[in-house]
Amino acid sequence: MQTLPVNGYDMAYLEIGEGRPLVCVHGTLGDFRTWSAVLGPLSRKHRVIPVSLRHFFPEHWDGIGDDYLMAQHVADVIGFIEKLNAGPVDLMGHSRGGHISFRIAQQRPELLRKLVLAEPGGELDATLDAAAATPGPSDRAARFAASAERVKNGDVEGALKLFFDTIEGEGGWGRLPATPKQQLRDNVYTLIGQIGENRKPYARAEAQSIEVPTLFIGGTETKGSLPAVLRALAAQVPGAKTAMISGAGHWMFEQAPQEYCRIVLEFLAAA
Repeated sequence: MQTLPVNGYDMAYLEIGEGRPLVCVHGTLGDFRTWSAVLGPLSRKHRVIPVSLRHFFPEHWDGIGDDYLMAQHVADVIGFIEKLNAGPVDLMGHSRGGHISFRIAQQRPELLRKLVLAEPGGELDATLDAAAATPGPSDRAARFAASAERVKNGDVEGALKLFFDTIEGEGGWGRLPATPKQQLRDNVYTLIGQIGENRKPYARAEAQSIEVPTLFIGGTETKGSLPAVLRALAAQVPGAKTAMISGAGHWMFEQAPQEYCRIVLEFLAAA
C-alpha cells in the first residue's frame, strides 16, 4: 500500500503491473480491496491503480465531520490523477465510484483516455426519468437512509443487511462470503456520511456532454434502479458501448471476474 497527499488528505492506493495507467474507483462501503478479484488479469497489460476514497479503509472513520461530500471525492480523484503525472489515464468506477468517474469525465475530460462505468450509482433527474419529477426520496434512497440510521444506533449488521439486500435482493447479505462481508464492515460508518453528501442526479445534458470513449458494464441479475440508470446514461453518452454479464449482479467483477476482465481489456485495447 502507498499513499499520496491530495487536498490535505493522504489517499491510500495500490499499484500493480506496468503499462498504461488504469485508475480504479470503488463504490459505497468499498475500498482499494474491492478490485482484488480482477487485479491479476488487468495488471498483465496495465499499471492498475485502485484507490481508497477519503474516509474509507485503511482509515477507520467514525462518521463525524463535514468533508464526506460527492464534490470532495470527485476533487480528490482529480487531484490524485494529476499527481500521478502519467498523462491521460483510463478510469474505471463501480457504483458510487462510477458516479465519481462520470463527474470527472464531465469536468476534466483531458485527464482521461477511456472510461469504464460498472453500474454507476445515483439517481436520474426529470430529463432522464419522468418519475423523478415526483417530490420525495426514492425507495432506494429511503432504505439507504434507514441503513445509516441503524449504524448511528449501533446496529451494524442490521444496517449492512438492509443496504446489501436493497442492491442484491432479499437474502443477499446472508449469502455473501465472510471476506467481502468484513470489507463492508470496515467501511460501514461511511453510510452516515453518504446521507448528506449532496450527490446531484444525472441529467440528460450532462450525459450528452461526455466526450471520453465510454463502456458501461452491468450484471443481468442486478436488482432495483441501477439497471435503469445504466440504460438511461448509456443511451445518451455519445458512442457509448454496453456489455451485460449474464448471471451476475452488482458486484459482477467478483461474481464473473474472467468475463469482466475480458470485456474491459478488449475495450481498453480497441483503437
